[in-house]
Amino acid sequence: MALDAATVATVLAPVLPAPVTVERMAPLTGGASAETWSVDVTDGAGTAHGLIVRRGSGVGGLGLDARMESLVQRAAFDAGVPVARVVATFDGGYVMERLPGEAIPRRVLRGPTAELAGDCAAALRRIHTVGTVPGLPRLPAPEQLALLESLHRSAGAPVPTFELGFRWLRAHLPPPGPVTLVHGDFRMGNFLVEAGRLVAVLDWELAHLGDPMEDVGWLCIQAWRFGGAGEVGGFGSREAFSAAYGLGIDPGRVRFWEVLGSLKWGVICQLQSGAHLRGEVRSVERAAIGRRVAEAELDLLLSLEGKDA
Repeated sequence: MALDAATVATVLAPVLPAPVTVERMAPLTGGASAETWSVDVTDGAGTAHGLIVRRGSGVGGLGLDARMESLVQRAAFDAGVPVARVVATFDGGYVMERLPGEAIPRRVLRGPTAELAGDCAAALRRIHTVGTVPGLPRLPAPEQLALLESLHRSAGAPVPTFELGFRWLRAHLPPPGPVTLVHGDFRMGNFLVEAGRLVAVLDWELAHLGDPMEDVGWLCIQAWRFGGAGEVGGFGSREAFSAAYGLGIDPGRVRFWEVLGSLKWGVICQLQSGAHLRGEVRSVERAAIGRRVAEAELDLLLSLEGKDA
């Protein structure tokens, strides 16, 4: 189904006063796996609405379909997580409110960030206490590791550094622990920030049930610091984040997930660029992401040594 003004108006007809008029549609950049549009509409009562239309899913079997993603986002909203309210769903996508703020990491890091670690930790604490969402997959560490290795093999381009990472991870699998809702992509770039405060957590396509320390480790990997000095997202210290999180952070489990996160980002880069090279999705952005495999290799080696770049 083509995403055009008529389609958007049809999707919104059951939830807004008729007639719904689409005033503007603009594609948004920054997401390499999902199609995202900023849309302005006016309903039959003359009220203007700023909305986001999102459709598509993750890459290589890593992401939820749009219906499941919208259900998770609704559950998070109902639990008080800072997230946009879902307005409507349709075949292959959903519509949410458009919130103010900046998501581009380097712009966020140029502004005030003193409160951001506390805000993100509080949001993550709420996410990890949402509870289960029917139909959401459970992805413990062994299954994630096996899936990641399978996806890497499917790329058809062996990377010796990745092989070293897989070996280390197999030898350091953490014992079973708490299982919670995991955002799966909790990082800079998926935070909407205004005046140094967290407005919303974006992009729930990688949500699943699993180890809550996965989200903490992912936030801490080098790829998501964007030149910032803080070990947590480029903006905060581990100590400040842990204190604000308040549910207890296991450094050993976090390290495992940091190593896996660095490797996972490298494999995702492979998959993104592979889709472009095979002609499945023609995208300059995906082609450019392929060049970041080398960066992921360096980050992986440093994380294996317990070092930061």
